[in-house]
Amino acid sequence: KTFATWARTALIREVTARITAVLAPGSHERVEQPGAVTALAKAVMAAGGGDVGRVAVADKVAYTWFNRIIALRFMDANGHTGVGVVSPPAGVTVGQPEILADAKRGVIDSEVVPSKTRAAVARLLDGTRPSGDPQGEAYALLLEAYCNHWHKAMPFMFEREGDYTELLIPASLLADDSVLNRSVQILTEQVCVDVEVIGWLYQFYISER
Repeated sequence: KTFATWARTALIREVTARITAVLAPGSHERVEQPGAVTALAKAVMAAGGGDVGRVAVADKVAYTWFNRIIALRFMDANGHTGVGVVSPPAGVTVGQPEILADAKRGVIDSEVVPSKTRAAVARLLDGTRPSGDPQGEAYALLLEAYCNHWHKAMPFMFEREGDYTELLIPASLLADDSVLNRSVQILTEQVCVDVEVIGWLYQFYISER
């Protein structure tokens, strides 16, 4: 319960900050992903525009990312992903997600991650692509690719390529106190045996509202 209510507050704060950054004039997202930025701007307007619209979109997208992180943690813990998407390698309770650790060794699944994304991740990790947070940005690209990959199987949970929610991936997912890292610590492999836990997480997530 404590985790779910804390996660809601943290995710809304982080997604709100991302909305502000993405919609700022001259943001690099406007150059690199103009279609997704336009879709985000339309969503804000449809929700009431201005601060009202941004709050509504942030609430919706924060819940979307909570669902995805929880789903991926359950999938990792039960061996459905084949590699830890949000989790460290099997048997490890603390550490970077396995897909990032693999990428740092030059191992990226070409069936999941497009060549353009693999090249961008490689440049971030070898320092040839400027970034204030190269590992965080590389992981965000990898996470986006895996969400796109799972779209075919679970379109209700994971976005198609180009969806504006991929612009709003919460920042600092690799931090020790991030929602992602706390989800791994709270949702142990033993806990993830019981799928009913997902229902409890949802109930507690919306309890304050």
